[in-house]
Amino acid sequence: MAGVAALRALRKRISPSFTSQIIAFTSNSRSISTLVLAEHEGGAIKPQSVSAVKAAKSLSNDNPISLLLAGSGSALHEAAANAASCDPSVSEVLVADSDEFSHPLAEPWAKLIHLVQRKGGYSHVITASGSFGKNILPRAAALLDVSPITDVIEISDPHLFVRPIYAGNALCTVRYTGAGPCLLTVRSTSFPVPSILADSKSNEAPITQVDLSTFGEDSVGKSRYVKHTSQDTERPDLGNARVVVTGGRALKSAENFKMIEKLAEKLGAAVGATRAAVDAGYVLNDLQVGQTGKIVAPELYMAFGVSGAIQHLAGMRDSKVIVAVNKDAEAPIFQVADYGLVGDIFEVIPELLEKLPETK
Repeated sequence: MAGVAALRALRKRISPSFTSQIIAFTSNSRSISTLVLAEHEGGAIKPQSVSAVKAAKSLSNDNPISLLLAGSGSALHEAAANAASCDPSVSEVLVADSDEFSHPLAEPWAKLIHLVQRKGGYSHVITASGSFGKNILPRAAALLDVSPITDVIEISDPHLFVRPIYAGNALCTVRYTGAGPCLLTVRSTSFPVPSILADSKSNEAPITQVDLSTFGEDSVGKSRYVKHTSQDTERPDLGNARVVVTGGRALKSAENFKMIEKLAEKLGAAVGATRAAVDAGYVLNDLQVGQTGKIVAPELYMAFGVSGAIQHLAGMRDSKVIVAVNKDAEAPIFQVADYGLVGDIFEVIPELLEKLPETK
C-alpha cells in the first residue's frame, strides 16, 4: 500500500506539460534522419564530405545517414562504391546518374535535393561549407521554404548549433525552430576525419539508384557550364593539407609569388594566398584563404608577407601552429602567430630555399 501511495504522489508532482515535453523530446530524437550531400572527384569521395558525415553523427546516436552522390559515367559509380565504405555510420548511398549533374550547377542539384528530401522525409540535410555546398544548399533551402544555417562548427543537439560571426571573432549559438527540414553547411576543419581502417568492406552500405522519372528537363534553369580551370600540380589540396604556405600582397608580383610555390614544393605543402594577392592577379582565386575563400586548419601554417587582415584570419586561425614572417613588427598577423620573424621576405624565403632539404 505504501508503494501505491508513493506512486500516486509522484504522478501528482509531474505536471502534464513536463510529461508532454518528455514525449516530444523522445519523438524528436527518434525522428532524426540525415541526408548528406557529398562531393566526389576522380572516382573518390572528397574528405570534406566525410567530415560532413561525421557532423551528421553528432546529431543523434540513432541517426540513419544517407549519402547522396550525383553525376554521370563510371567515375560516379566508382565514387559510390568508395562512399559505401567511407564510414560505418552511413546506412545508404543514393546515386543520381544523369548528364544534368555532370557539373555542379546550383539549379539541377538544388532540385535534386528537394526531390530526394521529399521522398525520404529527412529531418536534416548537411553538406560541407565549401564552394560546392555554398552554391547549392541556399537554393535548395529556398525550394524547401526553410532557412539554412551556415558554417556550423559545433552541434550541441539536433536543433542547436554554434557558428562563427564577425569574421570568427565571436561565436553565435543558433536554435533551429523551423517546421521543415534543417539544412546545414559545416566547416570540415571542425569535424576532422579519423584514420579509417583499410579493410572496411564489412561496413559497406547498400547503394540505391534515385528515381529521376519525375525530375523533369526544366531543372537546368538559366545557368550553363562554361569551363573549369585548375592548376595541374602534385601539391596537396589546400583544404586538407597538413602544411600550408601562404603569400600576401607584399610579394608584389606573380613572378615573385613563385618563391612561395617553390617553398611549398620543398615542404610538401599546399599553397595559399590572401585576397589581396588574388585580386592583384598573382594566383588563381581557388588558392584564396579567408572569410571569402577557403577555411583551413593545417598542422603548420606559414604566412609570408601577410598583414593579418580580419578577413584572412577568419580562414586560418584554427591552424595548430602559425608561423609569420613580415617586415612590419606591428602587423596583426603576429597577434595570432605562435612564432614570428620580423624580416624581409625577399631575404628570408631564398635563405629557406637554400637551406631546406628536398622532400622525398
